[in-house]
Amino acid sequence: MVTRRLWKSLATGILLLGSTALASAGGTLRVGMTASDIPLTTGQTDNGGEGMRFLGYTAYDSLIEWDLTASDKPSTIIPGLATSWTVDATDKTKWTFKLRPGVKFHDGSEFNADTVVWNFEKLLNKDAAQFDPRQSAQGRSRIPAVASYKAIDPLTVEIVTKTPDATLPYQLAWIMMSSPANWEKQGKNWDNYAKSPSGTGPWKIVSFVPREKAEMVPNADYWDKTRVPKLDKLVVIPLPEPSARVAALRSGQVDWIEAPAPDTVPSLKSAGFKIVTNAYPHNWTWHLSRVEGSPWNDIRVRKAANLAVDREGMKELLSGLMIPAEGFMPPGHQWFGKPTFKLKYDPEAAKKLLAEAGYSPAKPLETKILISPSGSGQMLPLPMNEFVQQNLAEVGIKVSFEVVEWNTLINIWRAGAKHESSKGATGMNYTYFIQDPFTGFMRHLQCNLAPPAGTNWGYYCDPAMDKLFDEVRTTFDPAAQQKTLEKIHEKYVDEALFLMVTHDVNARAMSAKVKGFVQAQNWFQNFSSITMD
Repeated sequence: MVTRRLWKSLATGILLLGSTALASAGGTLRVGMTASDIPLTTGQTDNGGEGMRFLGYTAYDSLIEWDLTASDKPSTIIPGLATSWTVDATDKTKWTFKLRPGVKFHDGSEFNADTVVWNFEKLLNKDAAQFDPRQSAQGRSRIPAVASYKAIDPLTVEIVTKTPDATLPYQLAWIMMSSPANWEKQGKNWDNYAKSPSGTGPWKIVSFVPREKAEMVPNADYWDKTRVPKLDKLVVIPLPEPSARVAALRSGQVDWIEAPAPDTVPSLKSAGFKIVTNAYPHNWTWHLSRVEGSPWNDIRVRKAANLAVDREGMKELLSGLMIPAEGFMPPGHQWFGKPTFKLKYDPEAAKKLLAEAGYSPAKPLETKILISPSGSGQMLPLPMNEFVQQNLAEVGIKVSFEVVEWNTLINIWRAGAKHESSKGATGMNYTYFIQDPFTGFMRHLQCNLAPPAGTNWGYYCDPAMDKLFDEVRTTFDPAAQQKTLEKIHEKYVDEALFLMVTHDVNARAMSAKVKGFVQAQNWFQNFSSITMD
C-alpha cells in the first residue's frame, strides 16, 4: 500500500522531472547550409555572408553589431562589444570606442582593449606573431579606412582612419574578436585554434568535422541575457546541392534548409514544412570587367544586356521567390533615388543598342562569364545563369561560362579581372551584401580599391564616382549622407554599371517543430530565440 508520504514524494519527483524537461526543452536544430564546407571557425569566416551567419555571429562578437530582432524594417547597427563610439570634433579621423566591461571569452579569459588591438594585428600586420593570412584575406578588405589603433586604457580603444570616414562603424561590424589567450594555449597555431575555437558570442563551437558538420552549444554566461540561446544545440551541415538539402529536410536529417529549390516549395508546404521569406539587402548581379578590351566598356552594350533580361520570366522560374531588379538596390530602398534608365524587358531596344555597337544575333558579341554552381546567397546559379544566357543570345550576346566552386570564385573576385585566374572572363556572377555604404557601393567601384588593395574586381575607375564616395565619407549628418547615396545609386543605374537581375527573398524551409525564429531583413540572423517543439 502506498502511503500519503510516498505519494507526495512521487508527485514531487514527477514535478522535478517535468521542470527539468521544460528547462532543456530547447532541443537540437540541424541546419543545411548552401556552402560546400564548414566555414573557418577562427573568427573571420570564409564562405561569404553565409559563413559569417553561421560560424561568425554565432560564436563571435564584433565591436558594433546589427539589430536582428525585427522582421518589419531594415536592420540598423547597434552597440556590441563597444558600448559607444564618438568621432573627434576637431579631427574627423580620430574615433574613440568605449568597451563593454565584464565580457569574457569562452575560455574564461578577459575581453579588453588589448585584445581589440591584438585582433586588428591578426588581420593587418603581417609582422605580428598572430597574423593569419586566411583571416586577413577575409577581413582586411572589410576595414580599408583603418590606419592605426591603440589601447587608451583597459576599456577604451582609439582608431584613426586614413581620411575622414563616416562609414567606419559599418566596416567594424565585420570584424570578429578571437581570444588571444586561447591562441597562446593552442600553441600559437591557428589550425589548432580552429579545432578548439573561443569567441565571446552566444554560442560555443564544441566540435567540427570539415565538410561534414559543426556543433555549437549555448554560452550560458553571454553578456546579453536576451540572446542566451534557448536551444540545447545548433548543428550546421554543408549541403551545396538544392536537391540534397530538400531530401535531407524531407527525411528528417535536418530541420531547416537555406535556399530550397523553388520548384519544391509547393510540395514542401503541402507536406507541412514552413517556408519563411523576407526582403533583405542582397542582390544577384553580373559584375562587369572594365579592363582594356572588355566589351562592357561600351554603355550601349551594358544597357542592352540589362534590357534583354526577362526578369518576370525568371520570377516564374523561381516560383516567385525573387524581387525583379529595378536597380542595384531593391525597389523602395532609402538610397534608390530617381534613376532615369528603367530596367525593363525590351529585347527590341536591346537589339537596337547592340546594332549601334556593331553586333546582332547574326553577328553576336562573344564573351565569357565566371559563375559558381552553388554557394552563399547564390540562389540557383546554374538555371538562373542559363536563363540569362538564353535571353542575351536572343539579342546578340553569346555567353560561355567558366564554372568554378564558390570559394574559388571568391578568390578570383579578390584577385581581379586582370589576374590569370579570371581566364579572360569579362564578368562574374556575384551576389552582394548591400546593407551598408561601403560594402553596398564603394568597395565595388572605387578607383584605389582595385586588387590587391580591395575588391573592385572589374577595375572600374571614374573620378566623378570617387568624388561621390568621398562625400559620403565626409558627411556625418545622416540626412545629407542619404542624399549623396541616392546620387550614387542613380549613377549605378543610369550608366548600367552592372547587369542587375534580381533581389533574393532569403527563402528558408523548415520543420513545423522550429519555433520562435524572427527573420530579420539582414544577411545575418539571431538563432538564440529558437526552440524545437
